[in-house]
Amino acid sequence: MKYVLLFVETEEFARELESMDEAAREAAFEAVGRWFAEHSAVITHHAHLRPAETATTVRLTGGDALVTDGPFVEGKEVVSGYAEIEVADLDEALAVARTWPACPIVEIRPLT
Repeated sequence: MKYVLLFVETEEFARELESMDEAAREAAFEAVGRWFAEHSAVITHHAHLRPAETATTVRLTGGDALVTDGPFVEGKEVVSGYAEIEVADLDEALAVARTWPACPIVEIRPLT
């Protein structure tokens, strides 16, 4: 079964990452690299998204399209990346998500 893991950063996580010295930040990035390597057998695709302020949003209402710069919501949590995985079931997807070493929220969605 295919799932997408959405990696969600919080404002608190972003502040913590920003306050790290270079060595600590590098260690955090290396932990993420190790996670991708450890799960490479089930990851079919992944990407880091550009910051939310680079988004363009299209709102479709009543046949009209309203295009605005920026994310679709102003919030304290922002999807910063994703990984598509192919695993046996949700339990296996949860096992993979539980080991994510970076931002504190991982949303799991099945792909059709």
